[in-house]
Amino acid sequence: MTKDKFIQPANRREFLGKVTGAAALMGVASLVNPAKANDKIFNGTVKDADPDEWFKTMKGKHRIVFDCTEPREIFPFAWPKVFLMSNAASGTPESDCNEVVILRHNAIPYAMQDSLWAKYKFGEFFKINDPRTKAPATRNPFWKTNPDDYKVPGIGPVQIGIPELQASGVMFCVCGVAIQVFSTVMAGTMNMDAAAVKKEWMDGLISGIQPMPSGVWAVGRAQENGCAYCNV
Repeated sequence: MTKDKFIQPANRREFLGKVTGAAALMGVASLVNPAKANDKIFNGTVKDADPDEWFKTMKGKHRIVFDCTEPREIFPFAWPKVFLMSNAASGTPESDCNEVVILRHNAIPYAMQDSLWAKYKFGEFFKINDPRTKAPATRNPFWKTNPDDYKVPGIGPVQIGIPELQASGVMFCVCGVAIQVFSTVMAGTMNMDAAAVKKEWMDGLISGIQPMPSGVWAVGRAQENGCAYCNV
């Protein structure tokens, strides 16, 4: 099954059936109660943390959240860099800035390590091409980057890999509901155990990327904690 077949209106009934099935696996309460969602999504993983406390670590004066629902080429990573660069140019150091990047819906594979991209063919499924090969990506293009991978006209090479952005204080999180749904769908297409696939995806998250009960929950919490909103 391709992602196109997964999202086309003609297959909406099939999609809703799969979402409903995934919701049943999580439990209805976990979709409406963040605390219960936290129990379902975080327990037993290396990403065990309180998502509300994660947002409270922000101490900067200037705060912004980038809401990424689609791959959008370089923009989920270029825009946080632009925010930092333009603040620095106007006299505000990185220490006074907080940037949150929420990877949700079709953008969730950016939260995962190369091995999962290769095994589950994320590039093909999510329609993400590798900028080096121009073919469907079998690695995360924004994880282990080369210094000259990304260049901006008039600026030159920019370091917009996830580890480099994290080193500048950019915070990344990922939608737990999207992981639940897409891992269940992927397990079905590959005749694998859904719980095992989900665990593998959770265990394969890039270090420092925080799972959230859901992406929309994270959008709300980011704004409650003083972040301006930017749609990517």
